Amino acid sequence: MSFQQVDATPAAIALIRKLRAVHGPLLFHQSGGCCDGSAPMCYPRGEFRIGSRDVLLGTIDDCEVYIGGDQYELWKHTTLTIDAVPGRGAGFSLESPEGMRFLTRSTMCSVEQLAALAKDPPRRGPGEDSGA
Repeated sequence: MSFQQVDATPAAIALIRKLRAVHGPLLFHQSGGCCDGSAPMCYPRGEFRIGSRDVLLGTIDDCEVYIGGDQYELWKHTTLTIDAVPGRGAGFSLESPEGMRFLTRSTMCSVEQLAALAKDPPRRGPGEDSGA
């Protein structure tokens, strides 16, 4: 992957490190569901099944960040920044008891970034048809 479509603020990195100390390796899935709104959901690695249509946006502090395929089609022209702010997040995400919540901010990709994505598209989750 030549260009990552995700990054994180210092506040998000600090919260990730706190959660990792308690829960071990983590991963994120950018939700597009009705219950979670569009919150980035944080899970212990291995406790959320990544589907073949999920798209790997990149990694933040050694945590893979995925987004559902349909959601990616709507946001594929953006870079997502994971932030952490005071408040109560979604009940399924690990930060919920911490009095903090992860949220996503988006920025339009530059022409150069879009060209990099066209040349080297992001990887999909396990089970993807390799086209072979």
